Amino acid sequence: MSKETRLVFSTESGRIRSDSTPVPIANPADSVCRVRREIKGRGGKEATVIWDVPGGPDELVTLAKRLKQRLGTGGSAKDGQIVIQGNRVDAVLEALKAWNFKAIKAGG
Repeated sequence: MSKETRLVFSTESGRIRSDSTPVPIANPADSVCRVRREIKGRGGKEATVIWDVPGGPDELVTLAKRLKQRLGTGGSAKDGQIVIQGNRVDAVLEALKAWNFKAIKAGG
């Protein structure tokens, strides 16, 4: 068998998970958003990270857009987290509580 025809890896067979949809939170009112400031891995720049936000990916993107507009800053929503540019922990906590989210400051 030549090297050009040898099968090394294939995703066409084997165990393929079809239940890759995230499990919704049982009661979103009981969940708590966590907010912290991060520097590590960002080239020395500060960022505010929000995670454990109730809802799915669409709600995460919508909340990120509302926060960015309210704070007048940039950011993104990916991997189940919202990242806001700059040290805006207090302003984010205030905004989340105004929108009836349970939010706490995480870390130091």
